[in-house]
Amino acid sequence: MPIAAVPRYLGEHYDDFQQTSPGLRFGMYLCIWGVDRRSQKALWETHDVDYQQRGQDRRERQIPIDTKKDAIKHACGLTENDKNAMHAWQQRQQRQARPLLEQGLLAEFFAESVAPFATGLGNEHPTENGFAFLWPYGLPYLSGSGVKGVLRQAARELDWPQDEREALFGSEPPDDDQQANLRRGALSFWDVVPMLEGNALRVEVMTPHQSHYYQPRPGQQERNAGSNSPHDSGSPNPIFFLSVPPGSKFVFRVTCDPQYLSPGLRADNLWQQRLRQAFEHAFDWLGFGAKTAVGYGALRFDEQAQQKAQAELQQAQRQKQLASLTPAQRAIEEYAQYMAKRQQEIRGRKTLVGQQDYQRTQALAQQAQSPDWSPEEKRAAADAIEQWAPQIIQLELRELRKRLNLSALRT
Repeated sequence: MPIAAVPRYLGEHYDDFQQTSPGLRFGMYLCIWGVDRRSQKALWETHDVDYQQRGQDRRERQIPIDTKKDAIKHACGLTENDKNAMHAWQQRQQRQARPLLEQGLLAEFFAESVAPFATGLGNEHPTENGFAFLWPYGLPYLSGSGVKGVLRQAARELDWPQDEREALFGSEPPDDDQQANLRRGALSFWDVVPMLEGNALRVEVMTPHQSHYYQPRPGQQERNAGSNSPHDSGSPNPIFFLSVPPGSKFVFRVTCDPQYLSPGLRADNLWQQRLRQAFEHAFDWLGFGAKTAVGYGALRFDEQAQQKAQAELQQAQRQKQLASLTPAQRAIEEYAQYMAKRQQEIRGRKTLVGQQDYQRTQALAQQAQSPDWSPEEKRAAADAIEQWAPQIIQLELRELRKRLNLSALRT
């Protein structure tokens, strides 16, 4: 069984690191280093050595057993601590975003992956393909700089005017070392930690067939690589790597500093409309992360999650508004919200006198008779009753005024 390259008091095998994060199991505690299964001596190669009798002569031979797939597979699962950390990270980012959303300084877009998502494959790793984890949590993530790069490319392909691109994303990186006249963009992109579908990562495989073309034969010099012509009959070489499974949830958050925007982009929050267009193009044609040319990293908008987030934001704003009102103003506002909700529920029908809607209206009228209410608040209560009650209750306005003595509230 392969071991990890750590001091023995930390453990050696898979079972010793089950409670660590995926990032640690894939990195520091990776159990990939092979051993001689007979002598248990460490080989420091990415394969174990076993002994089996093979061939016509049934002679015992050393058989290398690859350890990469099992090592990567061991890093896939999430523990309860990992799940809790993922949810806590999402909630903390949501709390930080709420005040900026209320001020109109942040745009958020909810998405769902429709294909595996991979990121950080170019990082050095014994399995040939790395992965990007957010430290110290050890959770997979997409960096904000990576999101910015994809959206900048989307803006180019959508043929946005150069002044708009520079206002939003900043100046393009210069070809030379001169740093003069560079412009900072208005947008700042937050890191994204996906909510994993199934609470686990997934093992993917690529099988390049052209190693005989890209790599030199044993004994050849590096400059002779490619001396053999490429063809499709080469032996496949399975290479395993980590990915985020399809169906995982992504939340993209982008803050905006208005002082860097042109007046046109600032008007009617045009910068948010531009961002939406860029995300639509990126979801449909570009993808995020690695291996997008073969379909990885494809996403789509999660409209249901978007609507739910907007409803929660509106509810929070209403609660904040209610908290700033006097008790009388709060009672009137709650009555108006209740009646508006009832209007949607009954869909044009009306309820009878004596039922809950009439009792709610009657209670407000009685509350408004209190000497603690100001004349303006009493008139506002009468206005709210006259506006909503005839739409919900089977009662003429004249009879409603008489029953509830609304004229007294207007005196």
